[in-house]
Amino acid sequence: LQQLTNQRASIEEDIQSSFEDLHKQLDVRKSVLLMELEVTYGLKQKVLQSQIDSLIRGEGDITTTCTQTEEALAGEACVANLQVERKLEERLKELAGLRLPCQPEENDQLDLVMETDGLRKSVHNLGTIVTTSAVASQSEAMGGGLEQCIVGHPASVTIVTRDKSGGACKSGNAILSAEVFTPDGSIVDGEIVDHKNGTYEFVYTVPKEGNFSLALRLYDQHIKGSPFKLTITRASEKKKGSKRASSALGTPRRKTQNPIEDDLIFKIDIDINYNTLHLQVFSNEGEFKSRFGVRGRSPGQLQRPTGVAVHPSGDIIIADYDNKWVSIFTCEGKFKAKLGSGRLMGPKGVSVDQNGHVIVVDNKSCTVFIFQLTGKLINKFGSRGNGDKQFAGPHFAAVNKNNEIIITDFHNHSVKVFTPEGELVLKFGSNGEGNGQFNAPTGVAVDINGNIIVADWGNSRIQVFDGSGSFLSYINTSADPLYGPQGLALTSDGHVVVADSGNHCFKVYRYLQ
Repeated sequence: LQQLTNQRASIEEDIQSSFEDLHKQLDVRKSVLLMELEVTYGLKQKVLQSQIDSLIRGEGDITTTCTQTEEALAGEACVANLQVERKLEERLKELAGLRLPCQPEENDQLDLVMETDGLRKSVHNLGTIVTTSAVASQSEAMGGGLEQCIVGHPASVTIVTRDKSGGACKSGNAILSAEVFTPDGSIVDGEIVDHKNGTYEFVYTVPKEGNFSLALRLYDQHIKGSPFKLTITRASEKKKGSKRASSALGTPRRKTQNPIEDDLIFKIDIDINYNTLHLQVFSNEGEFKSRFGVRGRSPGQLQRPTGVAVHPSGDIIIADYDNKWVSIFTCEGKFKAKLGSGRLMGPKGVSVDQNGHVIVVDNKSCTVFIFQLTGKLINKFGSRGNGDKQFAGPHFAAVNKNNEIIITDFHNHSVKVFTPEGELVLKFGSNGEGNGQFNAPTGVAVDINGNIIVADWGNSRIQVFDGSGSFLSYINTSADPLYGPQGLALTSDGHVVVADSGNHCFKVYRYLQ
């Protein structure tokens, strides 16, 4: 009940904020239109007024000269009058040859086109209060993904949501979470697809064999039968040998091309408590510094933190997938604000550009959002699909020295580079195990030379590319193999740090920039 009350207060705040922002945008647009009207009018008026002035001067000259001519003709003939007449004759010839602007050199068109019908309809339908009648105790799961699964092969589970009486729910948007983990807590990534009819599909791929558990939660409560026990096996020994051989390509043939010393400096095992969901802070040397955060759905709490970045101001930015917003904390861990509530559907990765704007990769809506730290939306781009400007489960983001945004496109097995306006600059990668290929890329970082470092989740490796997307090398991880690497970053002292999700730790490698 308290969570419901808190959510109501949060949504009320978001509604007020959103409409205040719309009012401001309408006022700005009104001012722009009025200014545009004055500028356009001024340019046209200047041309026409200049013509009018010329015509009035010409008319005055003609009237004066004609009057003088009439007076001269009415007078007596004399030498003096003859001289005046000659001057008037010359003046009349001059006026007769004068080309006055008798045709307007501008038009009087000033029209206003206001497509208000579509806008009125949009305003009429603006915003929706979303909820369902689904309850965890009646909802159930089915499918091959609940039984024996194969290493490296996608497995699927269908979730059917039901109300308190057991009736099938007919609409989507329920808050559903799915976690595949080993007994020691290592998490395997996956994607939930909402079919918008009360059913959902969870697709996941496990990179190693063993016993796993699948927890399916609806509104933080386990559904029927959850957690489920999974047994992950390999398809055949032949497949095993082939897969390991491809993953062992960690050392490039030409050592001189490798900007990375093949050297694991250290690793830190992470103790994850699913009831608290702390965010932990370590020094570059791996020394534990602090932790903060508690599990929950209220502002300042964490439900499923998936991405983290540090703002130049020192604030810590956390993407919270299940809470559908991004939380801002001080470096001491004090909650400051949240942004993206009501807009985001499943934020995964976050980054900060050179203007201090927050880049948010929304995995669920397949959209990249750009916010000011105040929460004001600057721009957004992307949609679901396999086109150049589309994504299929995008994960993480990085920003290069040109302020271009680099996105890992998980299910499209590629990396894409965009301008802040959302225009595609570069795309590289394809599905496979060869040099420069990916099996679901995740973490990404950029070094001072513009080289792009990518965590290759399905192939359990890290690849390095130059700024144009050409493959350079791997990080050699054969001594202590990665299993499902995810978040990746460069430390201030020039090392590569990667979250090794399958091994429940993070690892730091020496990197020569």
